[in-house]
Amino acid sequence: MHILQSKHSKLPEKKAEELLLKLNISKSQLPKILSTDPALPEGCNVGDVIQIERKEDDKINTYWRVVI
Repeated sequence: MHILQSKHSKLPEKKAEELLLKLNISKSQLPKILSTDPALPEGCNVGDVIQIERKEDDKINTYWRVVI
């Protein structure tokens, strides 16, 4: 991982389900990320939910993507 790259981590299936229930959406409604993206951690498969943490100013913003 490069120092300027945002932290990407794979959510466990249980946490991914909790997130989808909390947001009241399905996986298909999440933004997509390609399985060939070099920022993905090893072991990611199609359908996994990825959490991306970006540090902006003094706070950390969290984003989610589903691997296609």
